Amino acid sequence: MKTALYGRIVFGASAVLFGIIALMWHDADTWQNLQHIWSLPFGAIIGACLMAAQIAGGIGMLYLPTARLAAVVLCIVYLCFSLACVPDIIAAANIYDKYGGSFFIFFSLLCGAIALYAATEADATRALLLGRLARVALGVCAISFTLGQALLMRETAHLVPKWIPPSQMFLAILTTAAFGLAAVAILINRQARLAMRLMTLMLALFGVLVWVPRVIAHPEAHFNWSECALTFLVTGAAAMVAELKSF
Repeated sequence: MKTALYGRIVFGASAVLFGIIALMWHDADTWQNLQHIWSLPFGAIIGACLMAAQIAGGIGMLYLPTARLAAVVLCIVYLCFSLACVPDIIAAANIYDKYGGSFFIFFSLLCGAIALYAATEADATRALLLGRLARVALGVCAISFTLGQALLMRETAHLVPKWIPPSQMFLAILTTAAFGLAAVAILINRQARLAMRLMTLMLALFGVLVWVPRVIAHPEAHFNWSECALTFLVTGAAAMVAELKSF
């Protein structure tokens, strides 16, 4: 398989974690925008099946014989998750979702699943096309990440630990600019692999420095667990795309 082991481990383990906490805690803080699935006929059952499928896919992708099937399962799951965010875009409930913030979080996971499938594809031409699709789509997601932070700059700065110099606002602006530069590099395919690797590192630092401490400090807050799992899921997805041999 032509993807780095660390990317598959982070992506797979985070998929399992997110699936488990969603099955444990059936609340909006955990499911966030995915709560729209509950409004469908048999929505609770559909949601539970999708989360169970995500857990199975996360485990399956860690083993070479089942990685291809796991990629198909995760593609379906994350496509459904992305579509579940569309109502918030239409309703424009807040400025973040108005520009598709939550949609592109889950769409980036779909990019990772596509990259996993591309890595298992024996046909070089199809693997190249899938790799390019994953790269371009991840670049679009990076634009959304840039807009999300820019539109909510104060909230972003508030998340930065105060002990990290030079200041919370400086680092919020710096990371926003980094997302923007990464988006450009990925979309025009100039130093795209380096840009995706650096974006992966930045996302991993978000998880380690922002969300892990919050989970430890307030384990009773389900939102912290959800955000932590999603941050590492996006980290793993970016790593999966970055390590494709061709795109």
